[in-house]
Amino acid sequence: MVQKVENCLRDYAWARWTALLLLALGMFCCYIFMDILSPIKDLMQTERGWDSTAFGTMEGAETFLNVFVFFLIFAGIILDKMGVRFTAVLSGAVMLVGGIIKYYAISESFIGSGVETWFTNHLNYIPLFDELGVSPFYEGMPASAKCAAVGFMIFGCGCEMAGITVSRGIVKWFKGRETALAMGSEMALARLGVATCMIFSPFFARLGGTIDVSRSVAFGVVLLCIALIMFIVYFFMDKKLDAQTGEAEAKDDPFRISDLGQILKSGGFWLVSLLCVLYYSAIFPFQKYAVNMLQCNLTLNPGEGIWASESITIIQYIIMLVVAAASFSSNFSKKTATKYSLMAIAVIALIAYCFIGYKRGSAEAIFAVFPLLAVAITPILGNYVDHKGKAATMLMLGSLLLIACHLIFAFILPLCKGSAIGGTIVAYATILVLGASFSLVPAALWPSVPKLVDEKIIGSAYALIFWIQNIGLWLFPLLIGKVLDATNEPGTDAVQLDYTWALVMLACLGAAAFAIGAILKVVDRKKHLGLEEPNIK
Repeated sequence: MVQKVENCLRDYAWARWTALLLLALGMFCCYIFMDILSPIKDLMQTERGWDSTAFGTMEGAETFLNVFVFFLIFAGIILDKMGVRFTAVLSGAVMLVGGIIKYYAISESFIGSGVETWFTNHLNYIPLFDELGVSPFYEGMPASAKCAAVGFMIFGCGCEMAGITVSRGIVKWFKGRETALAMGSEMALARLGVATCMIFSPFFARLGGTIDVSRSVAFGVVLLCIALIMFIVYFFMDKKLDAQTGEAEAKDDPFRISDLGQILKSGGFWLVSLLCVLYYSAIFPFQKYAVNMLQCNLTLNPGEGIWASESITIIQYIIMLVVAAASFSSNFSKKTATKYSLMAIAVIALIAYCFIGYKRGSAEAIFAVFPLLAVAITPILGNYVDHKGKAATMLMLGSLLLIACHLIFAFILPLCKGSAIGGTIVAYATILVLGASFSLVPAALWPSVPKLVDEKIIGSAYALIFWIQNIGLWLFPLLIGKVLDATNEPGTDAVQLDYTWALVMLACLGAAAFAIGAILKVVDRKKHLGLEEPNIK
């Protein structure tokens, strides 16, 4: 075995934060592709004939193989046996393959092809899955949606594999250091992918005044190529670390089925997993419908002149990056004057961004503020968990904010229809608070997992949590689509749908997550799991 050196690569702040940046950029690109069709749901209905059920079924297909073929469990085993760097590159390659298939399904080349005919005539009945009511296809589903669902399934395998790999990689590089801050920072950058998607997916779909939804997916595929490159660079950096420390990539301790039993016996693990699936089921599926929900509940006046130009989209995105960069950097400034100057720049830029979104009359630009407050406060929350703890309390607070936001969307926002300014202000404020909730929960949730299981099986633990989470991510996009079709008249215009009951369903998930968080806090107090304790002692 190689002799361990006194100062290895991860002992240097620049090195471990560079490793984090590579992983976070890969997830940034992944998040963009994950929701690439979300802001153009209305165009998918008019251009490809996808109703809400077809759209929801296709979006839910992302996690189908992870849930029903247990791919995520295998991904965890691969991660524990083969290590972070191999699994990172593998996940990037799998995402790219799935992305290319989805692009072909959406492209003009698919229309009238033999592949379209095949999908039209096949996959209308899947034995056993149809009987159980969990088939990722159905008779009458548009062929393009079926083919896109196949590509999205493959992408989903790589995406969720990347998720558990990045979490494991951060633990590897930051354990005993700024674990929660690192995880929070990674999530903050990755969340910017949501805003990027919301702004640029419609931009490319309508580029040049002609509508072509495949351009949006092509943009996402290019970014998946970049994600693969990031993971390959990380591969060599991680390999150098192991050469310095003499650590084996989890091969000295092979995976055993009994390891899963050890994880499943942990009551704290089950509570964290249940809270995870409930909370994330009210966030990620909502993202896929959020732009359309705003289109249906807001009075939007399409911009004219410069406000309708393509250049204003680029300007607005640059302003958004200024908001993110200034607010994020303010957390790390040691000089008070610099700190407050950065905060002031962020606030002014945010106001400018919101004004442009209002003048453009753009629902996708309005929802794109979703991650901005999260970017600003995630480092604060991560640093707080590292030094003060209170993770279980933060989980409960995040769930309460989630409930409030969905109820406002369901009952308050529709009352503002007819008032362009009033509705837009309510929408912006609620979306920003929802983003804050989305920062509270992950910043507390993921760093808590290493406190519940042994280090050598943490990859499998993350995989199990992600698998349980994926059940909700498969089910609720489908349920939202079905609820929309059931509570609206057939043929209702794509921007006139009633979202009330779909949003109430999501608020109920938040209420259940809050209840689980309360139970988790009681269990933590009795069994001393350490969830309320700081990571750095």
